[in-house]
Amino acid sequence: MMTDSLKGCSKQYFMMDLNNFLQIGASVTQTTLVLDQHTAPHVGSGYAKVLATPVLVNLFEAAALALIESKLPASTQSLGTRLEIEHTAATPTNMNIRVTATLKKVEGRKATFELMAQDEIEKISCGSHVRVIVDKQKFDLRVIAKSKV
Repeated sequence: MMTDSLKGCSKQYFMMDLNNFLQIGASVTQTTLVLDQHTAPHVGSGYAKVLATPVLVNLFEAAALALIESKLPASTQSLGTRLEIEHTAATPTNMNIRVTATLKKVEGRKATFELMAQDEIEKISCGSHVRVIVDKQKFDLRVIAKSKV
């Protein structure tokens, strides 16, 4: 058990070497057909009937989660803590997109991913994502305690 203090906040967490569970360079690619439910007007992020950036963010997180979650000890889970992307090209409905998450770095409890997405024509997005590994029971207890406030 270790205590981390930052700006007056103290947090206890367990120590774990993620390199025992995760392989740098591993990647996963998932394909999604862009439907009306994935467009900006449907999710409230704009008016153009193209793949919405919030949906793309969700697809990136889901790919990173799929890559590592099954490899972690059953008592842990990963939580997304940072995601930075550039969404550089629009994708219309009825076109497939491929989203890839590649594990690039593991530091302590943090796993960092490189992200890339392309549609049937071109690259549409790239970026990075960080997930932190936590103890499920401790996390759940903190959420329960917070909900009672």
